[in-house]
Amino acid sequence: MGAVMNNQTLLSKGMLATMFAQFFSAFADNALLFAILALIKTLDYPQWSKPVLQIVFVVAFIVSAPFVGQIADRFSKGRVMLCANAIKLFGALIICIGINPFLGYVLVGIGAACYSPAKYGILGELTSGDNLVKANGLIEGSTIAAILLGSVAGGYIADFDVSISIIACVMVFAIAMGANLFIPKLAPAKMSVSWNILLMIKSFIQSANILLSHKQARITLIGTSLFWGAGITLRFLLIDWVPIALGISDNKTPTILNAVVAVGIVIGAGLAAKFVSMKRSMRCIPAGILMGITVICFSVQNNMAISYLLLVVIGMLGGYFLVPLNALLQTIGKQTIGAGSAIAVQNCGEYSGMMIMLGLYSVVVALAIPTIWIGVSFGIVFSLAITALWLCANKNKTMPS
Repeated sequence: MGAVMNNQTLLSKGMLATMFAQFFSAFADNALLFAILALIKTLDYPQWSKPVLQIVFVVAFIVSAPFVGQIADRFSKGRVMLCANAIKLFGALIICIGINPFLGYVLVGIGAACYSPAKYGILGELTSGDNLVKANGLIEGSTIAAILLGSVAGGYIADFDVSISIIACVMVFAIAMGANLFIPKLAPAKMSVSWNILLMIKSFIQSANILLSHKQARITLIGTSLFWGAGITLRFLLIDWVPIALGISDNKTPTILNAVVAVGIVIGAGLAAKFVSMKRSMRCIPAGILMGITVICFSVQNNMAISYLLLVVIGMLGGYFLVPLNALLQTIGKQTIGAGSAIAVQNCGEYSGMMIMLGLYSVVVALAIPTIWIGVSFGIVFSLAITALWLCANKNKTMPS
């Protein structure tokens, strides 16, 4: 079945169903985040609790990482995505009925952790070769469009009524589940997965070691982990930056600015899909260096028009940086340990990076360090980290000729 799917066009029925399912799932994810942020704001939680909300989501990813990749490879990935969205729906539902929002968001995190390796792993079963880069571009474009619209919708509806915004998220998760039903039931990538927890953890560690021993995979894992750690921190930095730099304290303005970044990522993902081939996928790394420099420029100004422009540029550079690295890791993973297991290892790295950066951000916010200083320092550190990665890639001769 997998071989048949690889020969289909890029916009096959399965690919379109995957795109729609991902759009609605990511839409609800992002709308729910801003709805919960508005909820804890009305409940007078302390300022540092905002990044902590995201940390509990991230912890769910890290704890479940040894298992979700193997689950994605053991079952039909479309059905795994369906079950994962059902878990997300349940998490949002319990927030609706007044249960602690942090607990509900943990469940959403578990659902998202199960969803991710299946979502990315299925791309290698629906397409192949340079089309895999294009497929990643389409999925990232669908994801970022969902982030854009979901974030704005979550902020706008929350300004009107927080409860209605969370109920809307439950409904959109249900729509995502409906889209999942149209994804073809492909054969599992692996039939020999053991369900012994200790053996699954051992298998995950072995998979991680295999990827980390592969030079290009190691560079890719570090690069994507740095990107997503920086991306999630930038989201919360924007939330705190808006009232200080722009003097605006509503819920929708930060969501609009986050959406502007998403527009840029859509553009950058499209450019990467068009101009970056699989063989030259690591040539995208310098875009990450420029991204950090642009964050510094953004942090020290307070003009709305310039903010829009710089955030679009940050997003474009981020999309151009991320998409080829994702495609490369999926290809290496498919050839070595299985695409689902590779994405699970990638998720563990990325969410560990997120947890570390969000933890540091919570600390500096609690210490009352000025937000502008945080933004400048963040941009400097990120640029230096990606520069070190770029030098390491060249030193190890991982760059294609």
